Amino acid sequence: MEEETVSLGLSKHEGAGNDFLIMIDLEERVQLTAQEVRLLADRRHGLGADGVITLAGPSGGGDLTMTLHNSDGSLAEISGNGVRCAAHAAVRAGLVASGAFAIMTGSGLRAVTCADPEGSTAETSVDMGDVVVEALDLDKRTATVMVGNPHRVQIVDELGSIDLEGTGKALQAMRPGGINCEWVEVHNQESIALVVYERGVGPTLACGSGSVASVGATRALGLTGDTVKVANPGGVLDVSFDGDRARLSGPVQFLGDLLVPLTRVQ
Repeated sequence: MEEETVSLGLSKHEGAGNDFLIMIDLEERVQLTAQEVRLLADRRHGLGADGVITLAGPSGGGDLTMTLHNSDGSLAEISGNGVRCAAHAAVRAGLVASGAFAIMTGSGLRAVTCADPEGSTAETSVDMGDVVVEALDLDKRTATVMVGNPHRVQIVDELGSIDLEGTGKALQAMRPGGINCEWVEVHNQESIALVVYERGVGPTLACGSGSVASVGATRALGLTGDTVKVANPGGVLDVSFDGDRARLSGPVQFLGDLLVPLTRVQ
């Protein structure tokens, strides 16, 4: 067996502190392994990220196709912030024009918008599709919500009281493959705050699908309306509902282009 080292081109983006490494591989030649993803995403031995995204060519009606790996190497169906970061990367690379286009994800086709970038930032949004509240417990103020991926939402009085790492890990057993967990403090009908434990990642500074799931839960509980600002630890995201359909909006920031040596056994 021989080792071959190639140069891997990536860009790094973040939305409300939720950060992603993005690789453009239109012909899907690279095919990153779970181990390679873990190394790239490692915050001490690698580049550091909550997830690694590959952008490939068109499929299923999408202008581009997105594959997302969590930082532990596992595949994820979708990430709201990840899609928004991917949209920014695609516009910045000239793969699509700014404005409206579509990205195929593991949860299906998602319509996105990306405004003309201003410096390193761009306002982006994604249609997250129909949000399904699978279970609702009024007494415990909890909900299980599907946003293309599963979420457990818990309404609490104070976010500072949450053992995020310990409780988040313990709750992973409640669903095969794990579950994203949000704890939500409701400020008023138009504003909430949350902390999140993402399956396959752990505590993160923001979660786009988690922000949508949290508003889906608070709406179902009668605590918020259809348009809500969601304060994540890393920044504020905007969530709006039209019936059961949700849209996630906010700025995305480009952090840098990276050229990484990737050694593989041939």
